[in-house]
Amino acid sequence: MLIVITSLALSGCGGSGSDNAGGASGTAGSAAPEGTASKPVTIGFFAPQGKAPLEDNDYTKYVEQKFNVSIKWDLAPTDALVDRRQLLLASGDYPEVFLEGKFTNADLLTYGKQGVLIPLNGLIDKYAPNLKAMMDKKPYLKEAMTAPDGNIYGIPRFNECYHCTFSQKFWINKEWLDKLGFSVPTTTDELYAVLKAFKTKDPNGNGKADEIPLTGAPNKYVWNGNIDAYLMNAFIYNDNDKYLTVADGKVDFAPNKPQWKEGLAYMHKLYGEGLIDKASFTQNDQAIGQLGNREGDEVVGSITTALLSYLVNTYDDTITRHKHWVIVPPLKGPEGVQLAGMSQGFGEFAMAITNKASEAQQIAAIQIADYAFSEEGALLSEYGVKEGIGWKKAEADEKNIDGKPAKYSFSNLQPVDPNVVRNDSWTLLGPKDLSKDFRDLFATAQDPLTSAGYEKRLADATKTYAPYAPKAFYPSSTFIRPEDTDTMAQLSTSIKDYVQSNMAQFIIGDKSLDKDWDAYVKGFDGLNLPQYVQIYQSALEKK
Repeated sequence: MLIVITSLALSGCGGSGSDNAGGASGTAGSAAPEGTASKPVTIGFFAPQGKAPLEDNDYTKYVEQKFNVSIKWDLAPTDALVDRRQLLLASGDYPEVFLEGKFTNADLLTYGKQGVLIPLNGLIDKYAPNLKAMMDKKPYLKEAMTAPDGNIYGIPRFNECYHCTFSQKFWINKEWLDKLGFSVPTTTDELYAVLKAFKTKDPNGNGKADEIPLTGAPNKYVWNGNIDAYLMNAFIYNDNDKYLTVADGKVDFAPNKPQWKEGLAYMHKLYGEGLIDKASFTQNDQAIGQLGNREGDEVVGSITTALLSYLVNTYDDTITRHKHWVIVPPLKGPEGVQLAGMSQGFGEFAMAITNKASEAQQIAAIQIADYAFSEEGALLSEYGVKEGIGWKKAEADEKNIDGKPAKYSFSNLQPVDPNVVRNDSWTLLGPKDLSKDFRDLFATAQDPLTSAGYEKRLADATKTYAPYAPKAFYPSSTFIRPEDTDTMAQLSTSIKDYVQSNMAQFIIGDKSLDKDWDAYVKGFDGLNLPQYVQIYQSALEKK
């Protein structure tokens, strides 16, 4: 269920192009746009095999008629998609278009330099007004799409999850705060006082010292569940991934700085006084759920995680424990640092066009991609071509996630046979606009404390973090040079493991910050930290 809830939350989080969907009929039959050929253009598309045949898909038929094309599908099982792609490329017998190829940035640059994937800059300028407008509106999208050589070799599925932007969150038990006379903490000192009270003043009122003031879990099990993901940002910026900072265009590394040491000292103090759950460094998502949803007295006071639903049941409206949990904005540290870990949505490079494509095929492919960056195209591509089945126009009283009038809705749709696989859209297939602007067109439940309103709860929580965004941060979708890919994979693994293992030892007390810090910092020399930073610096500068 946690996976389902997380999937729903993420799928609920994506912008509008220049077309207006108000006139969408929801059925095929639009005339071919100006510039398309008089005879159908046949194009080969590589894509994953779904549960229903793509050649019979309603959206496939819609774009074939709209753009006067005939798509010939080359399909591969999802779990073998990359292997099949590589075999095709190695053989030289590859299609004109990879609709889904799971290309990394390094892949795009490698095959672009080889001439297998063609530059798309000119096609976008001439035939993709919706995508071009989106790139102008979202400069980081254009930056992420552009390779160091200045070319664009792939078109993304632009997937903006708003509550993912600031996902290094912290949630607290407001019922316990109220009982003990505390407000939501705003500083590291206030949080210490609250956690101390949670441990010593029996907030659950059962006469037992069974309270866990703060719990968490490794990030690999619980999204941003590691306690440093939130707490370290009161001392120095922690992106919880590459551990990079950016100031005036210069890339630096956080975990060897004195401020990082101060953050570790704070967490060691909390741990040493029994305020941090000892299981926080080892437990998985199931253990977290069992801890939060246990019958009887509640025992958890706070948790670091992006999603409260890891801890307490938010999807069953007959269970109310989650209702007294609230978000804690970023804390101010002793030196005034108060930051929120930040990332920006991008998604995968869904479409790439190969050198097999003729001019007519290139134009048709780019127009199909660009259509899905219009409001109408995104709507029909993602939710289906028939109004009333996968979407409908919103009622006058339906509101979006910001409480404003919604344009589309998923409520009261026509019943469908659950035993029949829907085949009317390209859901999460191909490039398209799933930006926040687009997602904000849809109605959502307005009560954030209901299961239906959980996404709004996450969005509302995210708004409290936005004012504390760093002035600059390392973008997630930079192009690492192909010649650096293998080196970076090795460096990244060893450096992240070193940071995380030492962090746990310093917090728990197996290592002393007074005696072992200098040796820890010196240890980065043997891990080629300067090369790690320089590779990311070059990638940022697109050198």
